[in-house]
Amino acid sequence: MAMHPLRKQRLIVVLFIIFGAAMAVALASFALRENINLFYSPADIAAGKAPVGASIRAGGMVLEGSVKRDTKSLRVDFIVTDYQAQLPVVYTGILPDLFDEGQGVVASGALDDSGVFQAVEVLAKHDENYMPPEVQSALDAAARFEKKTTD
Repeated sequence: MAMHPLRKQRLIVVLFIIFGAAMAVALASFALRENINLFYSPADIAAGKAPVGASIRAGGMVLEGSVKRDTKSLRVDFIVTDYQAQLPVVYTGILPDLFDEGQGVVASGALDDSGVFQAVEVLAKHDENYMPPEVQSALDAAARFEKKTTD
């Protein structure tokens, strides 16, 4: 039994709409997956959990005495720590006003092959009472780990 021409045309339109919607969802998921910036603590990065070359965020406290400013450019080298591990960070640009040694920071960028975090953005905490949630949980985890190993 042959399909009526009007039904056949409707079926083709419906299938075309379903295929188009599926393609739109697939493209949107791919684009979102590429833009996800996962947070890693210095301990996670030292343990090899962070992907090299991928866009990630890293955070912790700026190690006292680690900030080195290049006098000829806007390059700043510093170390971020969660008191379990240390992560060398290189950033070229103007740092936030609240950036300082001993303060909490979150940096966006990528880890290079030599284990140095190449930051494209550095965010500093807002005031002495605020700590970015990712940094606070990483520091809490480090404190729990420290307490376990000393007991």
